[in-house]
Amino acid sequence: MSMNSVNSFGSAAALRVGGRDYQIHRLAALGAAGYDLKRIPYSIKVLLENLLRQEDGVVVRKSDIEYVAKWDPAGRAEEIQFMPARVILQDFTGVPCVVDLAAMRDALAKMGADPQKANPLIPVDLVIDHSVQVDEFGNAKAFDQNVLLEYQRNSERYSLLRWAQKAFSNFRAVPPGTGIVHQVNLEYLAPVVFTKSENGATFAYPDTVVGTDSHTTMINGLGVVGWGVGGIEAEACMLGQPVSMLLPQVVGFKLHGKLREGVTATDLVLTVVQMLRKKGVVGKFVEFYGPGVLDLPLADRATIANMGPEYGATIGVFPVDAQTLAYLRMSNRPKDLIELVEAYYTEQGMFLTANSPDPVFTDTLELDLASVVPSMAGPKRPQDRLTLPQVKDNFLATLTEPKRENPVVSDGAVVIAAITSCTNTSNPSVMLGAGLVAKKAVEKGLEVKPWVKTSLAPGSKVVTDYLKEAGLMPYLEALKFHLVGYGCTTCIGNSGPLPDAVAKEVADHKLVVASVLSGNRNFEGRVNPQVRANYLASPPLVVAYALAGRVDIDLTTDPLGTGKDGQPVYLADIWPTTQEVLDAVNASVKPEMFEAQYGKVFEGDTMWQSVKTPEGATFAWDPASTYVKHPPYFESMRDPSAPLEDLAGLRVLAMLADSITTDHISPAGNIAKDSPAARFLMERGVKQVDFNSYGSRRGNDDVMVRGTLANIRLKNELVPGVEGGYTTLQQGGDKVSIFDASAQYLAAGTPLMIVAGKEYGSGSSRDWAAKGVALLGVKAVIAESFERIHRSNLVGMGVLPLEFLNGDTRQSLGLTGFETFSVEGVSESIESGSKIATVKADGKTFQAKVRIDTPREVDYFRSGGILPYVLRQLAK
Repeated sequence: MSMNSVNSFGSAAALRVGGRDYQIHRLAALGAAGYDLKRIPYSIKVLLENLLRQEDGVVVRKSDIEYVAKWDPAGRAEEIQFMPARVILQDFTGVPCVVDLAAMRDALAKMGADPQKANPLIPVDLVIDHSVQVDEFGNAKAFDQNVLLEYQRNSERYSLLRWAQKAFSNFRAVPPGTGIVHQVNLEYLAPVVFTKSENGATFAYPDTVVGTDSHTTMINGLGVVGWGVGGIEAEACMLGQPVSMLLPQVVGFKLHGKLREGVTATDLVLTVVQMLRKKGVVGKFVEFYGPGVLDLPLADRATIANMGPEYGATIGVFPVDAQTLAYLRMSNRPKDLIELVEAYYTEQGMFLTANSPDPVFTDTLELDLASVVPSMAGPKRPQDRLTLPQVKDNFLATLTEPKRENPVVSDGAVVIAAITSCTNTSNPSVMLGAGLVAKKAVEKGLEVKPWVKTSLAPGSKVVTDYLKEAGLMPYLEALKFHLVGYGCTTCIGNSGPLPDAVAKEVADHKLVVASVLSGNRNFEGRVNPQVRANYLASPPLVVAYALAGRVDIDLTTDPLGTGKDGQPVYLADIWPTTQEVLDAVNASVKPEMFEAQYGKVFEGDTMWQSVKTPEGATFAWDPASTYVKHPPYFESMRDPSAPLEDLAGLRVLAMLADSITTDHISPAGNIAKDSPAARFLMERGVKQVDFNSYGSRRGNDDVMVRGTLANIRLKNELVPGVEGGYTTLQQGGDKVSIFDASAQYLAAGTPLMIVAGKEYGSGSSRDWAAKGVALLGVKAVIAESFERIHRSNLVGMGVLPLEFLNGDTRQSLGLTGFETFSVEGVSESIESGSKIATVKADGKTFQAKVRIDTPREVDYFRSGGILPYVLRQLAK
C-alpha cells in the first residue's frame, strides 16, 4: 500500500467494480476498532477518510484519526490536516498563482536548486472565465465582439497561462469562452470519486477540492467536499502542503415538503441564505438532510451550495445519492465512473437513501419547502431577502430625497438586467423558466424598456444548446437578452459601461438607479460604479424587471406593461407553471450536448491556439508588461528561526466600520481615471480606454497595490464624510489617497495597521485583499471579528490579525485612529499558547487575541508568509 499510509487501523482494502480492482481505505475498519460511524455527518466522514489515507505518523498521526472518529459535536475543536485531491482556479485569482510559481522557479534557480521543483504536485485546473466584459449587448454580434475585445485586452495574461499549460505538469487550462469555472467543474471536471495510479495500483477516494474562488462550494451540491481558499493557500496545496484547519462544527439543515407552484430554486436559496446568516454559521460546515433532500434536483442543490459564502459557511454539502448518479448520467460522465461512484460511497456507508439514519450534528435548523415564496435580495447584501411585494418599499426607503423623474431615466430605473453568474446559470429550471417568460412576454407584445442594459451570460455552452433545443432562444433575443459571453460578467463587476445617454443622465442628476441580476453578489460599488441599488433575483424575474424597467413597483399587483391588445400585462400572465418548466427541462437537456461541448475542451478555438507562447522551464518576463510582473515576495525573507518581534511605532492607515468586505479592500472592477493605478498606467503610455479592470491586472503588483483600499464606496473614519480610497496622515492634515499615504509612511520607515469592526474581510476569497495590504506596509489588522478566508490570507502574507477582547471596540476604547500603536508579547503569546497580546495606543492599553489559529500558521508567520515557507521547503 502506498499513498503515505501507515495504515494503523488496517483500513487498506480492495474494491472490485466492473471487473477492475481499486485500492481504498475502508471506514468500516474504524467500526471494527470500536468507533460508531453510523451517525457521523457525511462531511466528517470525508475528512476521516482523508486522514486514514494520508496517515504518515508525522503530519497525520493515529491520534488525529481517533479524535475525528470519536466525533463529539460539542467537543473542543482541534487541528487536523486536510489534503484535497485537486485544486481549481479561475483566471483572476489563478494568474497570481501562476505568477508566484513562476517567480518561485526563478528564486530556486538563484538558490542553485532545480527550478522545476516549483510545480503542482496535485492536479490543478484553471478555467479562464473572469475576463469577458459586457461591452456589446442587445444584438447578434455581441458575443463575437466581446470575445474579440477580451483577447485584445488580455493577450499578455493568456500568454502566461499558455506557457504554464506547457511548462507545468499536473496543470490544465480551460480556454476562454467555455463557461464559468464552477459550472465547468460541476458539468465536467469533478469525478466525485477520484482515482490515481501509483506503483501499478489504482487508488480510489472521495473527490475533494479547494479553489481560489469562494463559490467553489457549488460543487458541494454534487457531494464533493470543497471550499474556497485564498490564492496563497491554494498555492501551498499545489506544492504539497496540507490545509491546516480546526475540525469544524457541522450544522444540519433539514429540508422537508415541496416547493409551491411558481417558486424557483433562487427563491429557495435566498431563503436559505437569510436563515443561515441569522443562525450564524461562519467557519462551520453546513450539511443538508431530511426527506426534502432526496427529491431536490442536483441543479437546485448546486444553487444552494454555490451561495455558501453568502451564508458564511465553509461548505454547504449534500450527500451522494440517486440524484447525484442521475446528474452524472445526464452530464455524460463515463459509465464506469458512475458505477464506481455508486459502489464506492455505498461501500463507505456514505450513499444517502430514504433509510439512512439522520447524522448527529452540532446544531440544526429546518425549512418546510412549501413555506418558500418568490424572493429577491438587496439593495446591497445577499442575505437581505425581500418578498416580491417588499421590493418597492425597500427601494424607496433607500432614497434620501424625493424621487426624480427625467426624460431618459429616473430614480428607480432598472438600468442593468443581467442573467449572469455561476449561481443560477447552472440551473436548467430557472434558465428555461426565463426563456418561457420571454416567450409569453413576446407573444403578449411586451418589450424591454429602452434604458435597460440586458445581457445573457450562461455558465456553459450547454445552456445555449438547451435554450435553442427548447425553441426559447429567439424569444430571449427578441427582448435583447442576446448572448454576451460564457463567463462571469455582471456579478463580478464586468457589466461594462452604461450606454452613454443613460450614463449621462445618472451622472448629471445624481440618480439612484438599479440593477437586477441572477447573481450572488450585490455589494456596494461592485456591479457598476453608477448603480447604487442592486437586487439579486431568479433569471425569470430578471426578464420581468427588464420589461417593467423599474424596481419601485410591486410586481405582484402592478402591470409590467401594456400588451398589443391594449390591455395591461401582469407577471402572473407570463409566469410559467412548474409543469411547463419541468417539461422543457425533460425535453431539451440531453447528454449529447455535454459530449459535444466538452469533447475537446482544453484545445480552445483558433484565437486561443494563436496566442504567442514563450518556451522554457522559467518564464520570460517582459519588463514593459503592465499585466504580468515578477512579484517581490522572495526579495527579503524573514528568518524563521529568529524570535518574532513586537510591533512598535504603528500608525493607522484606515479605520473602518463593520462588514468591510474584500470588495472594499481588494482592487476590483474598473480602474478609475483619477486613481493612483490610472496615473501609473498613463505614465507607461496606457490609454484610459485600455485600462481594463483590476482583476485582469492581478499579475502586476504595481497596479494592484495602488488599487488596494481604493473602492469608491470605502468609508475610512480618518476622513469623515468622504467615500473612496482616502486617508489623513495626521489629525487635521490633508486628505490623500491611501496609496500615496502608504508611500510616504514606507519612505519614513513607519509601519502601518488597520483598525476595523465586525466581519472584517467578508465576501470573495481575494488573495489581493491580503497581498495588497501587506505591500502597503500594513503589519497588523485589529478587528472585532474576521471572515475565515481573509484572516487566513493575512497570516499567509505575514500580516498579524488581532481581535479585540472583552467586548472592546474602537469606539468603547475611544480610539481616534491618530494614535501611535504598539503590539507587545506577540512571540510569548504564541509560545505559551495564550494567544493574548497587549496593545498600547498613546496611553490607552488593552488586550487583543492573536488570531494565528494553528501550529502550521505559526510556521507560515515565522517565515513571513506561506510562499517563503514553501520556497525553503522546496530548496531543501
